[in-house]
Amino acid sequence: MDSKILIEIVGVFKDCSFHVAKSIAEELKQQFPTAFLDPEIKPLFEFEWHGYLYDKKRELRGEVWQYSSSLMCFLNGRLLGDEKDLTSWAKNQWGFTFARPQAFYTTLAEEYYTKHLQKTGHQFVFMDVEIAGETAGRLMFELFSDICPKTSKNFEGLCTGEQGLSQSGFPLCYKGSLFHRIVPNGWVQGGDISPERKGNGGESIYGLMFEDENFAISHSKRGILGMANKGPHSNGSQFYITLQPTPWMDKTYVAFGQVVEGLDVLRRLEEAPTCNERPKSCHMTCQVGSVEASEQKQEQRRHETQHRGVAVKSPESRSRRFSQDTFTPSPPLLKQAQQ
Repeated sequence: MDSKILIEIVGVFKDCSFHVAKSIAEELKQQFPTAFLDPEIKPLFEFEWHGYLYDKKRELRGEVWQYSSSLMCFLNGRLLGDEKDLTSWAKNQWGFTFARPQAFYTTLAEEYYTKHLQKTGHQFVFMDVEIAGETAGRLMFELFSDICPKTSKNFEGLCTGEQGLSQSGFPLCYKGSLFHRIVPNGWVQGGDISPERKGNGGESIYGLMFEDENFAISHSKRGILGMANKGPHSNGSQFYITLQPTPWMDKTYVAFGQVVEGLDVLRRLEEAPTCNERPKSCHMTCQVGSVEASEQKQEQRRHETQHRGVAVKSPESRSRRFSQDTFTPSPPLLKQAQQ
């Protein structure tokens, strides 16, 4: 029977605490090879972590309900705690210390972050959101460009604004567009790039509309990114972000990405006051760009990357129009999706 110790590290890999724990686990294995198994390291994006933490709280219960760290360390399957608990355990049980300056872990986090994004083979884009003139933070999306390459390219192109003018003569860019619809317990919607910006227009980089690429990505959780439409094969520029699992969308709307960072930002968008599902009194703007993982600047803390930004605005408070053309599932459509 194997009596070696298995250390498991699970946490948000952009945080320095994750790399403190990871370094300790790896050094313990190196210094005491006969006592430890190779550590299991599970890096998670912010959105993944909150789902994992929720499940663990339900599983372990007790004091874990109050757990607030972005990291969990396990010894042979039993929860030890965060990086501070692992540091104390290593010192008390093994006389082991691994002290490094904060800058060391910051550099580790930045390098690991870049490599992790590159390893996925996916594209990443971001939105720096403002609500009512105040900075709300950053939403970052992972685009499943290997599964939905055409749809992902459309979204990324509209973020960078490099596609020039549409067939109708307006810029193919999310600059000046809006978050125009918030459906409680449903989704947040935006992306009308037409000059009117009423929430019932928009075009793709391929023309007025393009076909449904596939329905391989399920709307199985909060934070799924997909294309709004007016019916089959009518994708343009409007997009949505789910606020909870919406499986009825799976064969009707093309999902092609997910939110990986910006839990609090999405919550603030979700909680914005509305009138007929339109933002009521707050103006929402954001800067949008493409994250080039291969060109990330290592010296930028919080993993800022080179990008081309564009502004995205919300509807004026006077705009109250509710369009039936913009992603409004009819009862027959709901019934068909559920069959």
